Amino acid sequence: MFRNNYDNDSVTFSPQGRIFQVEYAAEAVKQGSVVVGLTSKTHAVLVAIKRNAEELSSYQKKLFAVDEHVGLAIAGLTSDARVLSNFMKQQCLSERLTYDRAMPLDTLVSLIGDKAQLNTQHYGKRPYGVGLLVAGVDEAGPHLFEFQPSGMTQEMLACAIGARSQMARTYLEKNLDRFEACGRDELIRHGLKALKETLVQDRELTVENTSVGVVGFKEPGKKALETFKVHDGADVKDWINSVADDKEGGEGGESMQVDE
Repeated sequence: MFRNNYDNDSVTFSPQGRIFQVEYAAEAVKQGSVVVGLTSKTHAVLVAIKRNAEELSSYQKKLFAVDEHVGLAIAGLTSDARVLSNFMKQQCLSERLTYDRAMPLDTLVSLIGDKAQLNTQHYGKRPYGVGLLVAGVDEAGPHLFEFQPSGMTQEMLACAIGARSQMARTYLEKNLDRFEACGRDELIRHGLKALKETLVQDRELTVENTSVGVVGFKEPGKKALETFKVHDGADVKDWINSVADDKEGGEGGESMQVDE
C-alpha cells in the first residue's frame, strides 16, 4: 500500500511529481454511486442513483439545493459533501445579504476549488473525498461545473462521475449535439438514459433509487427563473416510464416495472 512513504501526507510530492493522497481521494469518488449532469440552452439537469447501505436503511441523498439558482450532485463521501455544500450555502447567503444578488456560478465554484486546494498545502489535512457536479443558471444561461478533490474545477457541457461513470460518459459523448436544443423533459430523459447505461445487469431505475434535479428558465429567451428543485419518489415516475417505454418500444418488449 505504501509507495516509498510518499503517500503519508498530502503535501509531499513523489519523485514522479504525484501527490498520492489526492489520487486516493479521487478513488473515493470512483467508489460513489454515479451522478450525471447535462445542459441545454434553457436548463441544467442533474440525475443520480441513490444507494442504501442495507435493506433496513433509507436511501442516501445525492442532490442538494444550494440556492434558488444552483444545486449540486455528489459522488464519494457524503460527510465531506455536506461540509462543502454548507460552505456554498453560506457564501450564497452572504452574497445576497451584502450585494442583494445571486452569487455568480464561476465565483462560487472557484471558492470551493480554493478551499479544497488548501488541504493539499497544509500538513495534517486531507483532501475532500468527494466529487461534485454543480448545476445552475446566471445571466449567460445554464452552466455545469465539475469539482475534483484536487481542487480543480472546470465547466462542462455534460459530465458523469462515480462508479461505472465511463459508460454514461460514452452515451453523453455520442448524443452531445442533441442536448443544446432539448427542452426540459427531453433533457431529463437523456440524463436518465445515460444513468441507465451504468447499471449492472440485474438493476433498474426505480422511483426509490432515482433523483432528478432541474434548474433553468421557464421559457426560451426569457429570464423567468425556474428555481432549482430536487424531484424524488412519485415525481420521477413518468420520466422513468418514458425512458423504459423508449427502450421497450424499440425491442417490442413489455414495459419496465417501477417500484411504488
